[in-house]
Amino acid sequence: MERAALSRIREEDPSLPQGTQTREPVLDLQEARLVRSARTGDMEAFEALYRAHVGRVHAVCRRLLADPGRAEEVTQDVFVRAWQRLDTFGERSRFSTWLHRIAVNCAIDALRGEKRRRSREQEDENAGDRVETGSNRPPRPPEARLDLESAIASLPEGARTVFVLHDVEGYRHGEISRMTGVAEGTSKAQLHRARRLLRGRLA
Repeated sequence: MERAALSRIREEDPSLPQGTQTREPVLDLQEARLVRSARTGDMEAFEALYRAHVGRVHAVCRRLLADPGRAEEVTQDVFVRAWQRLDTFGERSRFSTWLHRIAVNCAIDALRGEKRRRSREQEDENAGDRVETGSNRPPRPPEARLDLESAIASLPEGARTVFVLHDVEGYRHGEISRMTGVAEGTSKAQLHRARRLLRGRLA
């Protein structure tokens, strides 16, 4: 599926980039029929799947990436990848579960890419004898009130990733370890750190 097709879907309903769903999630039997039709190239069937699941996909990408613009890009990547891999969906689980795993993997890949980019920039700065003066993020005004979503977004990347995967999405530490490449002990430590930081920021 091309990005142009996804853009057309979003133009028809401009509320979709905000992560809202336009209808109730499809039933399992109906969903199975939509998947089978989409496999034959039925774009309308895939659009129905897109509309049913874009909200949750966008939400998990937004929480993991803490960047609304980047989350929107990765959300589109998720559905492009899902379209390309429909033949690998064996219907042994819910389509939403299969799609959610793709979303998490895409978001983690994006985080790794960003980390590599920052590492290269740091190396370039060190080579040019430039001193890192601090984070690239603008300082948060002290009077700003943090809600839960913004508090999660403000967590350090490693702690945020583990917190979202474990406490929000329900993955176990062993699964998180396999997905992210960190040791289970590190995952548990990051979760403890995330919870401690959130308690402090939401107090």
